[in-house]
Amino acid sequence: MRIKEGDFNDPRVVELVNFHFTTARAETAEGSAHALDLTALKSPDISFWSIWDEDELLGVGALKRLSPDHGEVKSMHIVTTRRGQGAGRSMLDHIVEVARKEGMTRLSLETGSWEYFRAARAFYRRNGFADCAPFAGYRKDANSVFMTLDLNQQ
Repeated sequence: MRIKEGDFNDPRVVELVNFHFTTARAETAEGSAHALDLTALKSPDISFWSIWDEDELLGVGALKRLSPDHGEVKSMHIVTTRRGQGAGRSMLDHIVEVARKEGMTRLSLETGSWEYFRAARAFYRRNGFADCAPFAGYRKDANSVFMTLDLNQQ
């Protein structure tokens, strides 16, 4: 597996980001979805990557800089047929490593509270994230679960 900068000109990457965006939105109550579309992922405060097995796209992930010491994991999505094979862990490890190199001491994320997101919540908890209060302008919402990871403790 290799991780590289996400290529918004690669139709496979575009298709996966669009799938993630539309699926996450469809599986979340109206007004509670926070998935980013292609335009939002191109923001200068976001780093975006794709993960590959030779020429096969396995997934995508992003890091949004909230402040000099706080980042947010965004748009993590692994192709369904490749889940449980280490791609998600590799992408998350990459995001954590980049965050540390950039001087961040905390990573947070928002995911859904609905059944569709149960596996994602379990994945992040297995990787050291703990539930937390809303952050960075998010509001308390029964449809959202907020999680954080102290990079100094890991």
